[in-house]
Amino acid sequence: MFAVHLLAFHFTKLKEDQIKKVDRYLYHLRLSDDVLLDVMARFQAEMVKGLGRDTNPTATVKMLPSFVRSLPDGSEKGDFLAVDLGGSQFRAHQVKVFDDGKQSSQLESKFYPTPKEVTQGNGAELFEYVADCLSDFMETKNLKHKKLPLGFTFSFPCKQTKLEEGVLLAWTKHFRVRGVQDTDVVSSLRKALQKHKDIDVDVLALVNDTVGTMMTCGYDDQRCEVGLIIGTGTNACYMEEMRHINLVEGDEGRMCINTEWGAFGDDGALDDLRTEFDRELDLGSLNPGKQLFEKMISSLYLGELVRLILLKMTKQGLLFNGKVSTALLTKGKIEMKHVSAMEKHKEGLSNTKEILTELNLFPSEEDCVAVQHVCTIVSFRSANLCAAALAAILTRLRENKKLLRMRTTVGIDGGLYKTHPKYAKRLHKVVRRLVPTCDVRFLLSESGSGRGAAVVTAVARRLATQRRRIDATLAPFLLPLDILREVKDKMRAELEYGLKRETQADATVKMLPTYVCGTPDGTEKGKFLALDLGGTNFRVLLVKIKSGRRRSVQMYNKIFAIPLEIMQGTGEELFDHIVQCIADFLEYMGIKGARLPLGFTFSFPCRQASIDKGTLVGWTKGFKATDCEGEDVVDMLREAIRRRNEFDLDIVAVVNDTVGTMMTCGYEDPNCEIGLIAGTGSNVCYMEDMKNIEIVEGNEGKMCINTEWGAFGDNGCIDHIRTKYDREVDEGSLNPGKQRYEKMTSGMYLGEIVRQILIDLTKQGLLFRGHVSESLRKRGIFETKFLSQIESDRLALLQVRRILQQLGLDSTCDDSIIVKEVCGVVSRRAARLCGAGLAAIVEKKRENRGVERLQITVGVDGTLYKLHPHFSRVLRETVKELAPQCDVTFMLSEDGSGKGAALITAVAGGAGDLVNAVLF
Repeated sequence: MFAVHLLAFHFTKLKEDQIKKVDRYLYHLRLSDDVLLDVMARFQAEMVKGLGRDTNPTATVKMLPSFVRSLPDGSEKGDFLAVDLGGSQFRAHQVKVFDDGKQSSQLESKFYPTPKEVTQGNGAELFEYVADCLSDFMETKNLKHKKLPLGFTFSFPCKQTKLEEGVLLAWTKHFRVRGVQDTDVVSSLRKALQKHKDIDVDVLALVNDTVGTMMTCGYDDQRCEVGLIIGTGTNACYMEEMRHINLVEGDEGRMCINTEWGAFGDDGALDDLRTEFDRELDLGSLNPGKQLFEKMISSLYLGELVRLILLKMTKQGLLFNGKVSTALLTKGKIEMKHVSAMEKHKEGLSNTKEILTELNLFPSEEDCVAVQHVCTIVSFRSANLCAAALAAILTRLRENKKLLRMRTTVGIDGGLYKTHPKYAKRLHKVVRRLVPTCDVRFLLSESGSGRGAAVVTAVARRLATQRRRIDATLAPFLLPLDILREVKDKMRAELEYGLKRETQADATVKMLPTYVCGTPDGTEKGKFLALDLGGTNFRVLLVKIKSGRRRSVQMYNKIFAIPLEIMQGTGEELFDHIVQCIADFLEYMGIKGARLPLGFTFSFPCRQASIDKGTLVGWTKGFKATDCEGEDVVDMLREAIRRRNEFDLDIVAVVNDTVGTMMTCGYEDPNCEIGLIAGTGSNVCYMEDMKNIEIVEGNEGKMCINTEWGAFGDNGCIDHIRTKYDREVDEGSLNPGKQRYEKMTSGMYLGEIVRQILIDLTKQGLLFRGHVSESLRKRGIFETKFLSQIESDRLALLQVRRILQQLGLDSTCDDSIIVKEVCGVVSRRAARLCGAGLAAIVEKKRENRGVERLQITVGVDGTLYKLHPHFSRVLRETVKELAPQCDVTFMLSEDGSGKGAALITAVAGGAGDLVNAVLF
């Protein structure tokens, strides 16, 4: 009995000595809690770097957006396919999702090998192999007669711009397939599937295995918001707040981020923790210098790390009597399965001795103890490093939620976690020690990431159905080039009708003569008043013009509001209000006693018999003052001045705002012969050859024509491009059936078109949970200025959210995205239609001049052109497309149309030959 105890004591002492010897030798692989907390802090810093738009390009932890925004909502149902590529085996799955209120599902799978010729061949062969395996699986399950949606689990770093698209950044693990990097892997899979004419599969989602794992576990536990893979490779994903993801537009809700943490340390951030063995392993790998964190913790590399340590210890005489066997010299000879088996301490040293003997190492008991402890240190370091990075993610989640203590679930998959006898317990223990403020449940993914891919696909199919209905709603707004050419041709025909004596009376585009017969010549000088009426605001200006070498224009102005009750009251009330504003301005400027010449910019259709006489044809832009249509607006202004009897003015000219804009820009650029207004209303004027203006006597020279193109289409010629929303807006307007083109292109109406579309989408159940709020029902509540705000900001969804809150709408992140899309479609159509009309004008100018190529300047004013972030660009691009033989320069009228009215007034008062005196 004494001998037995002595033998046991001797063995225990021997074991302790060997363990101490290994501990000293592998000191650098043993990491204290302080070191792990430091690693945790380093990883947190890398996460922030990866999420930043400016810092992401240099970040090693890429924090890739997955475009998976939430767990299922319980309404998903149906049959789905999933394929899983990335591990030692390829898997195909059929998943049945039941809409039974219990979120239950059924999974059937088949496993296929991934031979080396496939994993290290070319891209076409890889995806054809995947397609062949899927075809075989569908044959086995009798599914070839069905059209099924498919989720693609692809366990490699991809840059995604949407759920069903992913560009491979780099291969990892043992994959090295040529011709795939920097290409869309979903397109490659679809191409391979198309060769199988007997199957019909729709690839709806691309997910990483970590995302699939999180969704699989999240299906059973809604607290699951982290996915972790610890196997052949290693990675983690988690649900990040959208406001922190600068790589993706929007700041509402959350999105799953695929960290791709395997590359942590590729920039040297972990060099102080990497040992000589880590460096040697890295140099012998397929991707030296890359995936350094993965090489320290994943099962693909731990066996090789153990081999390198044992080889060096043997060479130094610390193991196997210094005899180096072939096994120790052979790369990959010791695998993770050997390491796991040797760490089964319950079986003593028998497993270790048996494995080492199979490798022809013929160990002593001391050797077995030492080797077993080497395996423990290597796998323990892996668990420690994994725990530190996971603790960083959990801390970020808790801080995002602003919680002192957080309860959450981590979904886990991977061979190392599942099969290693002690890895899971070590990981759990270290995580809880590093983040004591987090109550973490670790949930093993029993069905792998395949079910998760199917769940993502189920959600994607629901969203795809929604997408198709939204696309169908917005399709009529997407005008192709041939339709725009048709609009241009019809506009050109209407321009001609308006110029001809016999057709002008019935023409919708009235082509009104302005009696302005040229552009400024630089000799204009003096002090002038200008009035500018054309929208909800009214301006009074004092303009001082100097001529000669030091020619300049100085302007002083004041803006006055026109209340709705005045706009839609009587004509006398409107003009009395205008005169009141003039009196306030003259008082303000201290010039009430001066009799100054005045130019009146009146931005409504007028038929002129001379430059100072303008008969209102009809109100537009929301004005409806009575007793004005058919009256001379200059006479009405003079009468209002007489009624007030405080001052006298010499009204010299009445001009349209488009003419004023053209003249303002013409003062700077003599090549400016077109004026465009794109604001509350829409209109254009241009210099036409007198010989083409049949409604005015004379054939010499030119005259500016105010097209009043807003009425284009009032005869039904563009009814085929008007949508039901245009008709609803028209029917609810102050002038139904009139100004149809303007109602499709001007700021006065675009917001109302958007509102009508939003109501329709809501009634279809595609927005706001199907609830149409009372405020959304109110006409005019969605102002056009919101379009510019919504489309301008890079983080515009926040702006959308605020606007929708003002409308009393409880919106989600997806709602905000849809609203922004609707605004974009409506404003783009407006710019394209405006561009088609303008192309007709510039083409007419080119033909008038008889030149092969025209160079001309368009003076532009209006809030839509000035303030909308995309309108001006789309307008310019459209004109270029539809009038390729015209080089058009767009010149913004910085001073508005008031300056142009003053310039016309200056000339009409005798300073130049701008006005053809014979005509009046």
